[in-house]
Amino acid sequence: MSARDDSIQSYVDSPEKQKRLYKRTLIIVVISQMFGGAGLAAGITVGALIAEQMLGTDTFAGLPAALFTLGSAGAALAIGRLSNRFGRRMGLAAGFITGGLGAVGVVIAALLNSVLLLLASLLIYGAGTATNLQARYAGTDLATNKQRGTAVSIAMVATTFGAVAGPNLVDVMGSFARSIGIPELAGPFILAAVAYIAAGLVLFALLRPDPFIVALQINVNKKTEPNVNQEEHRKNKKGIAVGATIMVLTQIVMVAIMTMTPVHMGHHGHSLSAIGFVIGFHVGAMYLPSLFTGILVDKIGRPAMAIASGVTLLLSGVIAAMAPGDSLFLMVVALVLLGLGWNFGLISGTALIVDSTEPLTRAKTQGTMDVFIALGGASGGAMSGMIVAGSSFETLSLVGGVLSLILIPVVIWSRRGNEERRKKRAAS
Repeated sequence: MSARDDSIQSYVDSPEKQKRLYKRTLIIVVISQMFGGAGLAAGITVGALIAEQMLGTDTFAGLPAALFTLGSAGAALAIGRLSNRFGRRMGLAAGFITGGLGAVGVVIAALLNSVLLLLASLLIYGAGTATNLQARYAGTDLATNKQRGTAVSIAMVATTFGAVAGPNLVDVMGSFARSIGIPELAGPFILAAVAYIAAGLVLFALLRPDPFIVALQINVNKKTEPNVNQEEHRKNKKGIAVGATIMVLTQIVMVAIMTMTPVHMGHHGHSLSAIGFVIGFHVGAMYLPSLFTGILVDKIGRPAMAIASGVTLLLSGVIAAMAPGDSLFLMVVALVLLGLGWNFGLISGTALIVDSTEPLTRAKTQGTMDVFIALGGASGGAMSGMIVAGSSFETLSLVGGVLSLILIPVVIWSRRGNEERRKKRAAS
């Protein structure tokens, strides 16, 4: 047995060492997510504005969000498979560093005024978005059933620090970019490049031993039951389907409205700093409430929080549609609710996915689920510009809000199935 195998086995044999590794993993994930959040914010804040400027029309202003979320789809699949084979450390580090290289490409594209390079670089930049999202799973590898929602939330709340700082550094980074001869709107992508690469290096250097590999070995060492419970298998498949639906739907609604908010505000005379201010509050609401959301998901249940997600997103869409274009306050309220509704959906859906998967295939399944999330975001981003160009931002907001209500019947359907299974077990 190698020294590495001995090290892994020492954690498998010691519950106390597992607890310490669980806590240490959360700390490392928190540090990396602080950097990752700053990288994530660049595309959200100025991606649509760069496209509008370089393409000369706002019809395709949703294209950057569509591209980097489409890029994140491919990256999510690759990161999931890498993680499943080599552990979280290799998968997450590779994803963040690739996203950083994509951000470098966006800066070069803006400097050369090359639309083709911009589009290609945004696809690669999407790897950082996928990694930022998948990092939330790293904390759950050694978590108990009652810790999973909280573990996800700790990873996400850490993203807040960088994600809120990023949009509010738009002016500073824009000035820095101008001072070195780079277009102003590319400034936030300079920050994104540094932040993503730093996040990748933190994970590569510090995430040892790998929590996923330890969890996998713990599972291998457990005695397996001689008969597979088919009812439990069906329940797990249903849990995966419901969790995926919750996450994908909230992603579509959130990305669609968020993508067109900077363009909508720009048309009503808001400054770049005001747009950054609103997006900063939005991103903060996406991540900052996570600690409380995770506790609620663990305490009152995944279904209740999924329903809360649908109701919150509906309120966001209604307020965004009714708000006067020049009202900064109401735009902040609408985008805060948008972020909060997404937060409720993502954490409750993630917990359902973890509950319904086995360690042997967990990372691979998680990567696949994040592909669907990314594709949902890509479709939301692509359609948002077209809907606004063909109708209005108000229409987009109302459609998004109403669409989010689909979450309620999905959750009721899943709970009804659980009740029927409980009654059958009681009767037998």
